[in-house]
Amino acid sequence: MSLKITVRAVQPIKETADVIAIGVFSNFASKAKTSKTPKSPLDGFDRALGGALLKQMRKENFKGKKDQVLSIATLGKVNASRVVVFGLGDETTLSDADVRMFAAKAAKAALAEKGKRLVLGLPHGLASRLRYVAEGVELGAYRFTKYFTGDRAPKATLNSVTITTLETLLPVAKSDIENGQAVAAGVNLARDLSNEPPNVIFPATLAAAAVAMGKEKGLKVQVFDFKQVVAKGMKLLQAVGQGSENKPHLVHLSYIPPRVVGKKNPKRLVFVGKGVTFDSGGLSIKPAAGMGEMKHDMSGAANVIGLMSAVGALKPNIEVHAVLAAAENMPDGSAYRPGDIWGSLDGKTVEIVNTDAEGRLILADALAYARELKPDLMVDNATLTGACVVALGNTCSGFYASNEETASEFGSALKESGEQMWRMPILEELRDQLKSDCADLKHTGDRWGGSITAAIFLREFIGETKNWIHADIAGPAMADRASGWSPKGATGHGVLTFLSLVERAEKAAKTV
Repeated sequence: MSLKITVRAVQPIKETADVIAIGVFSNFASKAKTSKTPKSPLDGFDRALGGALLKQMRKENFKGKKDQVLSIATLGKVNASRVVVFGLGDETTLSDADVRMFAAKAAKAALAEKGKRLVLGLPHGLASRLRYVAEGVELGAYRFTKYFTGDRAPKATLNSVTITTLETLLPVAKSDIENGQAVAAGVNLARDLSNEPPNVIFPATLAAAAVAMGKEKGLKVQVFDFKQVVAKGMKLLQAVGQGSENKPHLVHLSYIPPRVVGKKNPKRLVFVGKGVTFDSGGLSIKPAAGMGEMKHDMSGAANVIGLMSAVGALKPNIEVHAVLAAAENMPDGSAYRPGDIWGSLDGKTVEIVNTDAEGRLILADALAYARELKPDLMVDNATLTGACVVALGNTCSGFYASNEETASEFGSALKESGEQMWRMPILEELRDQLKSDCADLKHTGDRWGGSITAAIFLREFIGETKNWIHADIAGPAMADRASGWSPKGATGHGVLTFLSLVERAEKAAKTV
């Protein structure tokens, strides 16, 4: 459920809320001493609080530096139970991601106070960035509480946010907020799907969720059920999923704006997602500890569904497609085995080494399908390897690029989104680890460099696609504690970067 977000050109102290959150730059104190500077959203609060605000600022050495936070109870002297002041740092270096982070932290502060109403006071200069404010409050307010009942059900939920600015509102203010909410709704949809238990989300229901979203956003949706997967020759997807009663599906979502229909060589981006709705490891079964977290092994597929939700709302003037392969990796009598050799949609044969390395197999068929769309850029994302988590930790993804230009473009999208990913090398000498004595390829190599050999394996299935990115999101896709704009549980990590790629591609297409 989206928040009710409004914006008003008014001093925040004149508003009523449970929590009033205010952003200030690091030079707010010096500016307050000059009469020619714009009004501050802090104006009026210190007087109303009997000097307590400035006194507390001095006590805590609050200077408005980035990530500084000061919280003070109002004791009924202001029309809010608490005022929280957030330092934003240097206003000349404040990024859109920083604005989103500020708004998300403000929403979380309101939730911590069990507040239903939040007033968010913006400093001068942020009236043109309302989209990112809206993104932030929606992302920060997210909680997955669907299955709480009785005493566990939330006692209060943030449902109303009033953004205040001391600047003249721009004509696009309302649409900027709506766009920000649409973007956040896409991220939150990805979070919801990944947080759902595996008895609720399995291949058929994940496909149904994609269909429902596509219908709502006016997208074209094509679903391949198990019979069609087999008939089409997606043998690797078949292999991984045939050991479960919940048989595999492949879904293709298409956004094709009217202005590019029939256009010669339209700009086309394709995003591919791994959708292992539960990963037991198959016959190479995982240890019991932590297996419950394997419901998040479909986060890559959830991400591309969330992305297409945002794309369908923002309606960019380029083609965007998403392909997701959904399977449940289970160890019954029909499960695929170590030592098996399976064909693929690409035609290559693959020797199975470890059934717990299933993600690259279903992605291989998905990439072989997606490459037939002749994309200008193809991006896959997957909770693929523990090796990437060992290399980069739980808060940073690894990404691999087919060339320097593509890596640079992806890096620019990352900078805009504020998400954290690090480029990993494709070391050609490791390809020898994938040589098989009895098939075209083995699907895994040695333990060391495992994320790299996984990327090299996937590259075998992109065909002649020139521009390709593989994002291994195994660490940040799920968090064991809330931080920034991410909650505990599924994070939707990656969606914002992928959307940035889409918007950058649209801008580039306009200049051609």
